[in-house]
Amino acid sequence: MKSAEVLAMTASPGKTGFRVLAYLSVGIAAVGVVLPLLPTTPFILLAAFFASKGSPAFASWLEGHPSFGPAIRDWRRNRVIPVKAKVLACSMMALSWGILVALGTAGMVLAVSGIFLAGVAGYLLTRPSY
Repeated sequence: MKSAEVLAMTASPGKTGFRVLAYLSVGIAAVGVVLPLLPTTPFILLAAFFASKGSPAFASWLEGHPSFGPAIRDWRRNRVIPVKAKVLACSMMALSWGILVALGTAGMVLAVSGIFLAGVAGYLLTRPSY
């Protein structure tokens, strides 16, 4: 048997769960790149957290990635979110909500999505910047 197969067989169920959550989070983040209603950065940070618990190789890949790596490192070192990321995220969330309004979406959907988006924006805007 190859060493990777042996390592995979000896992985604990907890590590496997973290690994699955890391890949799932990256998948959701990838969808968020295309869909403006879905934020990308929080899911990348979540993927980095899960990967650090379940897959050191995947965590290293994320940290070394040219697009994702700087945000992950900034968050881990200083708990900061760049101003550019805050502006882009809040703009896209406002645009998404505006599109929902323009499409005549039901009031309950507007209320729930508006509360969710306002919560995410509030969290982002209260984090320090550099």
